[in-house]
Order: sequence, then structure tokens, then C-alpha cells
Amino acid sequence: MPKQVKNETLMYHIALSKNMVEGAEYVLLPGDPGRVESLAKVFDPNAKHLATNREHNSFLADFHGQKVLVCSTGMGAPSTLIAVEELAMIGLKYFLRVGTCGGIQSYTKVGDVIINNAAVRLEGASSHYAPIEYPAVASFEFTRDLVEAAKTNKVPYHVGIGASSDTFWPGQERLDNYSGYLLRRLRGSLEEWKALNVLNFEMEASAVFVVCNVFKLNAGCICAVIAERDKSEVPDLQGKVKAVKNSEIVAVQGIYNSMKSRGLVK
Repeated sequence: MPKQVKNETLMYHIALSKNMVEGAEYVLLPGDPGRVESLAKVFDPNAKHLATNREHNSFLADFHGQKVLVCSTGMGAPSTLIAVEELAMIGLKYFLRVGTCGGIQSYTKVGDVIINNAAVRLEGASSHYAPIEYPAVASFEFTRDLVEAAKTNKVPYHVGIGASSDTFWPGQERLDNYSGYLLRRLRGSLEEWKALNVLNFEMEASAVFVVCNVFKLNAGCICAVIAERDKSEVPDLQGKVKAVKNSEIVAVQGIYNSMKSRGLVK
């Protein structure tokens, strides 16, 4: 629901307009508003702040002659899809979720990067856009560019399916929740997804994949592994620094690769 400010139409939630993003087609979507500035400045040390409203903080970067937007989504699929809807309305076409996750396979180590090419739809928001039978898959070309970025920079990475949960505790079978109780249907769910070759738990990717496919837009996902769920339910805050840095390296190179494949940069 847009509103008029200074002769521009600002989107109600993200507080951005088409003119403000200056023709940007690429947007990075971290969950944390506090991460936006530092992520934008990896692309451009002089990246400028555009708006802050609710959980949506945004910065605009100049990158090889192109504009790149960074806009936080908040946690979970509902607020993420509000951002995706409004960003699409003002011209964004390439949506890269950049977040953290818990790796559930024995080989997904803290510091690694997981490039999700698909996701299990454990969230409910995307069902308002497509039935549950509709697959949550990333864009092939965009994912390929991210994989090449990890290879080029020798970042430890894995490619595969993630699981996007509506909740941090029960939906990811964490037993350190307040009550210590889990619904019967969630007990053993981590081992089940592990057996089905799912790589990680996070909270937004499947929603982004579904909606971008429905809208004929492009979606990718990079998750920094900050917890090894076969060992601990607690995120490794020291290891998070390296993991996030690795994800930023892949994001920058991956977006460059995508732009290059489209003939936007040399």
C-alpha cells in the first residue's frame, strides 16, 4: 500500500520508491537490519543509506557501474515476502537471500557456505502464492554464478536443498526452548531431513524461491553455517565472523558473475 511523499510513491513497508533505487535490479536480502550497512559497503565503501522503516533497512551501492540494493527483511517468511512484493513493484529483478543457518549434515561445518538450490517449504507464507505442491527452487543461472564465485575464491561450499522453517526452536527441532516440549510430529524431524539429504535449516529461502518463480523473477540463496546441529543447538558466535565473511565473498563475486553473464559489466 504505497503512500505519496515529495511527489514520489513510497512503498508502505520498505519506504522506498522506484526513483530512490536508481534502476537497481539486484537486491541482497539479509534478515538483520544491523547487517545492511556493512554488507552494502563490501560492494561500495561509499554506499548510501536510503531508508529505515520497521524491520526494513536499506542501502544503495555502486558496483562496476551498476546499482546494487541491500534491504533487510526481518526474520521469517511473512515479513520477507512483504519486502519481496514491494521491491518487485519498484523494479528489482534479482533477489539474493544472504543469511545464516544451522548445518545438519556432518560435513556442513561452521564457516562453510551453503548455496541452496531448493528448499523444503516448512513455512506457511508461500502457500498464499502457490499450493504446497509447487516447488521452491532457485534460479538456475543465478545459482550457477554463485557456485562459480565460491569456486573462484576457494570458499568452502555445499550446494543442495535447505529447509525453511517458520520457527527457530520447534520447527528446527531445538530442545533448548522455553518449555522443553516438542509436538510429536516434530520429534526426530532433524534426523529425517538429514536422511533426505537436506543440508541446513533457515527461515526464508523457500518463500523467496516460490514467490520469485511465481513473479518470473530470479532468486538465489547463500547461507553462512554458524551452527553444526549434529553437535550443538547453539550458534558458534566466534565462527560466525568467518562464516559471514565467506558468504560476503561469494555474494560479491556471484553478483558480478551474474552481471557479466548478462553483459552488464566486462
